[in-house]
Amino acid sequence: MSDADRLHTILQAAYTCFTRHGVRRTTMDDLARQAGMSRPAVYQYVRNKEDAFKRLVQHLLDDALAASRAAITNETELAAQLVGVLEAKLNLVATVWRDSPAHAAELLAVDARLSADLLASYDEAMIDLLAGALAQTCPRTDADEIAHLLLALMSHPGR
Repeated sequence: MSDADRLHTILQAAYTCFTRHGVRRTTMDDLARQAGMSRPAVYQYVRNKEDAFKRLVQHLLDDALAASRAAITNETELAAQLVGVLEAKLNLVATVWRDSPAHAAELLAVDARLSADLLASYDEAMIDLLAGALAQTCPRTDADEIAHLLLALMSHPGR
């Protein structure tokens, strides 16, 4: 198994543990057990639980952003592009809420000290994607304002 495969296994285990128990109640022992690895082996790939959480969030956001970029690339009509971009974000949020109704707010919280910077970067990238698509039909300043509005409408409650 390659290092990338092992890290992927750890991140899958982290998702399972965090959605089941929440970040606060999950331990490194839980992550190791779920990954089918020893604790020392897990520590070769993540520094601690917080590092595993940050890497997991980054992975989830990267996947959602890739789906949004694909919608811009694969769709020719503006409406389909916008729907595809926003649908990717909605799918991420809906999946986490479905998998963990009790802990979704903790996992998705923008004000969480561990993931606020990652979520802010993701939102900036989403604004750029949306504004870029909108700039085809309206001035860039209007496109930026509309992009911010669209993203704000897609934000989950409590954000």
